[in-house]
Amino acid sequence: MQRYKGFTLIEVMIVVAIIAILATVALPAYTDYVRRGKIAEGTSALLAMKTKMEQYFADNRSYTTPGAPVVDACVAGSSVPKPALQYFNVDCDTPARTATTFTITVTAHVGSELEGIAFTINQAGARSTTVTSGSTIGKAGYQSNANCWTIRKGGQC
Repeated sequence: MQRYKGFTLIEVMIVVAIIAILATVALPAYTDYVRRGKIAEGTSALLAMKTKMEQYFADNRSYTTPGAPVVDACVAGSSVPKPALQYFNVDCDTPARTATTFTITVTAHVGSELEGIAFTINQAGARSTTVTSGSTIGKAGYQSNANCWTIRKGGQC
């Protein structure tokens, strides 16, 4: 009697099912890992901008320089230029800066997988996260937090 070598169809189907189950678990975890890596670009830019704004204040005793927008903070050519980020836009003037206050905001680019999330920091170091409900990032489980930067699902800091 001749013995056949190889795998049966049932054995192959079991292996394929195991691989499918592992992929179902691993793919969302990997996607969230990549998303958190992109978020780090925005939060690190905010920290760098805050440090530069504090240096600007130490040199000028003000976050604004009336009548001299070329040397004002947060404009091109100044000592605190807005960085060009791959996943975020930077805004230093909403709400408007005063001589003693500032708020810097990074907002995810429209159409990106991070769309709908924004991080802010002010002169006191207060951090907050705003997530637009129904946005791509909101559907992924990220939530607003008025006290910190949400870098994980569920509003965790």
